[in-house]
Parts: sequence; structure tokens; C-alpha cells
Amino acid sequence: NANSSAYDNLIVAKRGEKKNVGLIQLNRPKALNALCGPLMDELKIALKELQEDKDVGCIVITGNEKAFAAGADIKEMHQMKSFADTYNCNFLSDWDVVAKCRKPTIAAVNGFALGGGCELAMMCDIIYAGDKAQFGQPDITLGTIPGGGGTQRLVRAIGKSKAMEMLLTGYRMSAKDAEKAGLVSKVVPAGDLVDEAVKTAEKIAGYSKLTAALCKEAVNASQEMSLSEGLHLELRLFHATFGTHDHTEGMTAFVEKRKAHFTDS
Repeated sequence: NANSSAYDNLIVAKRGEKKNVGLIQLNRPKALNALCGPLMDELKIALKELQEDKDVGCIVITGNEKAFAAGADIKEMHQMKSFADTYNCNFLSDWDVVAKCRKPTIAAVNGFALGGGCELAMMCDIIYAGDKAQFGQPDITLGTIPGGGGTQRLVRAIGKSKAMEMLLTGYRMSAKDAEKAGLVSKVVPAGDLVDEAVKTAEKIAGYSKLTAALCKEAVNASQEMSLSEGLHLELRLFHATFGTHDHTEGMTAFVEKRKAHFTDS
């Protein structure tokens, strides 16, 4: 059971009318939620707990109104003095736990989402932004390049020219421009952001968790394969849903004009 007191750098709770939404709040306000090693270690544990919690159907990750996350912890990175240092500890390689989470994830971004913060948001399935949010990859200003997917996920989200502009200049994109570019799917007033994200998460959590996981798997695979391979995988996963109770229940409920009761089986 997700228990906040177990965490130093996060606040973890269950939200929604049916307590079926996991809410993870990054909580290092003094450091603008800089993503230090201990915070990322806790994020891994929290995601694992929520992944294993049968009641939770969707996970919202947020920061505070000032910052979602202002990047990886520079003080921590400053200690790494060589290629060998970063290579030997395989720095940042474990961040992909967020992208690999099987349950749908929504990033609710208020304030700064810079560098690693922007990358963390892009690892989530859906990004909602508060109206004052700012997205950026200022890595170049520090003499480095993104290492958590910034050069890969950003170009897939907004196209090469816009991504190159952000990556090569360090320019920050406003919430409005991020929505226009397709990086975020919705912009809402900062104060309403978490509630709005939880509302969407509740909707997702109300469907079959099994089907949602298969759908997410198909979409993520589309980033990795050719169209014909992707269509083949989609068709097979579509066929696979016909072997589930939830598919039978969903179709039967439709025919009987009643609400479906999914059992994630």
C-alpha cells in the first residue's frame, strides 16, 4: 500500500472517488524538484508499488506550482568528473522505469519542466500542463546534451525543426506553444491542473486495466517499428483481447444497454 511516510522526496497518495488513481508528487521544493539519485530511487519504488496495487488503474506524476522538475541534480552531476565516472555507474540508464511502467501515466506539469524534468514528463503517456508551465532542454548551456531521452522523445513529439531549436538554443517553450506543437494534450489553469489530470486518470482507471496495458503496449511499439510491423502487432493484440473476460463483458454490456463491469481479467 502506497505510504507517503516511507518517502523523503515524494508524496504518494491514492486519489479519485474509488481511490483508483495513484498520485506521485515530486517533493524537493527547495531544489525545484531537481531529480537527484535518491528521488529517482524512490520514484522507482513508488511506481512498482502502484503497478502492483490491483486497485490503481492510472498514475499521475506531478510537482508543485513552481516546478514539475527543474532538471537532473546539477550538484550531483558536478561530482562526476569523467566519461569513466558516468559510464561505470551507467548514469541515467535506470530512468526508463517511468517509460516502462505498464499502467498508463499522466504528467501534470506546473512551472518548470527543464532538462531531466522535461524528459521525465515525456516518459509519461499523456502530458497536461498548467498555464504557466515552461518546457525546455537547457543541457547545451551546461556543455552537455540530454541523456534521458531529450534528443529522441522530443523530436518524435514535436518534429525535427522545433526539437532542434529547443535543443540547440536552450529556448523554453510556453504551455500554449507546447500544446500547439503537440507536446502536451491540454493546458488548464495552474490551480486546476492536478484535479483535471486525476479526472482523466479516473476515466482511464474505469476501463479494463488489462486492455489499457495492451493499448499502451501497441502505441509504444509504434515508436519502434515500421508501419506494417506495427499494424501486425496491433492486430494480434486486438485478437488477444477476444480471449479476455473484459472483452466479453464490454460487448455484452453494450448489447444489453448497460454499464460494463470490468474485472481486469
